[in-house]
Amino acid sequence: MFLQTVGIGQEGELVVGGVGVFAGYRGRDDLTAQVMININEQIFYKTGDLVQMDSNGLIHYVGRRDFQVKLRGQRIELQEIVQCLLMLTSITTCVVIKWDDNHLIAYVQSDKINVEQLRHHCQSKLPSHMIPSIFIILEKLPLSANGKVDRKRLPPPDLSLLTLSSSSSSSSTTGLENRSNLPQNQLQKQIHDIWCEILRCIGQQISITANFFSIGGHSLLFIELYHRYQQLYDFDNRVLSIALFLQQPTILQHSQLLQSITINQMKS
Repeated sequence: MFLQTVGIGQEGELVVGGVGVFAGYRGRDDLTAQVMININEQIFYKTGDLVQMDSNGLIHYVGRRDFQVKLRGQRIELQEIVQCLLMLTSITTCVVIKWDDNHLIAYVQSDKINVEQLRHHCQSKLPSHMIPSIFIILEKLPLSANGKVDRKRLPPPDLSLLTLSSSSSSSSTTGLENRSNLPQNQLQKQIHDIWCEILRCIGQQISITANFFSIGGHSLLFIELYHRYQQLYDFDNRVLSIALFLQQPTILQHSQLLQSITINQMKS
């Protein structure tokens, strides 16, 4: 990206030069610009392979540049998420993509699994920042002429599913099928408002059983959430550790944890 060589043991994209490199795609200047690069007046082909060179000059393959993304400051290998999902025998194929700057979307081909099962599986195998925000289950993933998944034909995710509208039609919104998913007491309402501020969805309704990480939350925001709890309810990590909140990442479960703190500890 910055046209800089990397040192021994450092990761970089492999480029190939020499007489065997072709001049470009005929009539497709856009594709040529994507894969060809000029370094010191020489044309090189960008392979898309991420590699490292050891002290003996041997090149070691690391992965594909296409499948490595950066999300909220964290580097993520999308293929690791794919391999995790493929551990489930009911999934025949799947694809994970980065959508905008904040979300991972998993497209799964299966007729024998549901979203909650997928999320639970990923939560048991992957760190929180690698868990897809949305899982889309399809009977068949679209294929290109050469038999590969056609990513351009994948249906766009409905990001409105990540938060729940507070309009009068909210009863039909995913995750808010009855009034029991609304905050039931003052503590839950207070926690709900904090979540809305941190997730930047003020004015919307979040189900008290929604998982923080499934509605746009990530590890950095969770740390901010935990610090807000500490400031408002006046406790330290010896009383309630962040691990407890991570293990129970819903408004309902957080309210149950915070109820264990005596009311006179609460700051006005």
